Amino acid sequence: MKNTYFDLIEQSYYFPQEGFDLRNGYLTFHGVSLKYLIEKYGTPFRFIYLPKIGDQIKKTRNLFKRAIKNHNYKGRYHFCYCTKCNHFYHVINEALKHQVNLETSSEFDIDLILNLAEKEKIDKQRIIIHNGYKTEEYLHKIVKLQEAGFENSIIILDSISEFKRLKAIRTEQVLKIGIRMAINEEAQSAYYTSRLGIPANEVLEFFQKNIQKNKNYQLKMLHFFVDSGIKDTLYYWGEFQKALELYIELKKRSKTLDSFNLGGGFPIRNHLGFSYDYEYMINEIIKNIKEACQKEEISEPDIFTEFGKYTVGESGAIIFKVLEKKQQNDAETWYIINNSLMNTIPDAWGIHEKFILLPVNKWNKEYGRVNIGGISCDHSDYYNSEDLNQEILLPKIEETENEPLYLGFFHTGAYQDSISGYGGIKHCLIPSPKHVIIDRDEKGNFVDYVYREEQSAGDMFKILGYNKDL
Repeated sequence: MKNTYFDLIEQSYYFPQEGFDLRNGYLTFHGVSLKYLIEKYGTPFRFIYLPKIGDQIKKTRNLFKRAIKNHNYKGRYHFCYCTKCNHFYHVINEALKHQVNLETSSEFDIDLILNLAEKEKIDKQRIIIHNGYKTEEYLHKIVKLQEAGFENSIIILDSISEFKRLKAIRTEQVLKIGIRMAINEEAQSAYYTSRLGIPANEVLEFFQKNIQKNKNYQLKMLHFFVDSGIKDTLYYWGEFQKALELYIELKKRSKTLDSFNLGGGFPIRNHLGFSYDYEYMINEIIKNIKEACQKEEISEPDIFTEFGKYTVGESGAIIFKVLEKKQQNDAETWYIINNSLMNTIPDAWGIHEKFILLPVNKWNKEYGRVNIGGISCDHSDYYNSEDLNQEILLPKIEETENEPLYLGFFHTGAYQDSISGYGGIKHCLIPSPKHVIIDRDEKGNFVDYVYREEQSAGDMFKILGYNKDL
């Protein structure tokens, strides 16, 4: 009996599952027909399904709201979106429809905040968290933002020297600030303590010496972030408890401190077998903070999260066509796709990030082990490891077939455009693919349109200066 690709997926995972199903033998994504999109737009193209962004925001808020009610927690929950994760206007605009707060990471993000305010997408009561290394220009812009009336703008100090630069800026505004606690990295990391934040053993002394009796500053928040994410591990809970203990010690010395920021860190699905108990983790976070505050007889803080990848990651996908099958030896088969993996999903190349990879068609064909290669001339332009036995298994194809095999990399909505330099110069001058936006209208019907056509040679030549007489 022949084992089809459908048999493989059905036996290995629960399928259909959230976001993925088959319709007449073709894959759908959040109910969107990928066959329809391929026939309409050709390949390659990337797309983003905007309603998924709101779904993620609402799911998180509901889980925190439920946990807060269950534990009779007195603080509030605030959802922040990290602009650096995906800066596109249509993405941030979609998030703002759900009244999210925003987190910035560079001086140019302040210009983005002002642009949104000018468009009346945000008002001056919106909470704005300012993270990242603070250059003098970045600090000046944040201060001007607070002077302009953004009363809930909070500067998260990343180092003691940042505070010295901040003090040098003259303003009559009482500045709201937070302190980021540096965390210890996991054992396998290349370094022990994160470069981000102030070491935990220096925070109290710094606060007492510089902020506690300084009427020009108001401490509002303690911030910490574990790079490997919010996970039910001894490592995460160890760093969490250290930050919570530091918050309690600061709170005993500061009447204005009222917020505990968990940073980002909720994972997204990167394979069909993904399992994560969001409800359990949120309940444990609320429970631990509640019990610690009760024990020390201090008020429970407002809780902030800065979810970027979690907010937009699962809304994005990239669709390719297999151009050619190359049998390089008895054991290695290559599928060559019609763009570069290095250019379109750089995280897969740079940090070996995994994304959900599925064929759009040919689910009734036998499957085999393959490697996927891009069309650039770079040896590293490939993808050859999946969650399933660390192999890529895809439908077998023959050159005589009329319909090519189409592949989709899913949950690519975070960081990929920023890291690859959207609309800029690409490796081997392989263009950025067409960019499609998918939404729903008021009646719930799908609406799709091209945000930007595939990058042209002229676009790249203009950047490279070939349109100028030198």
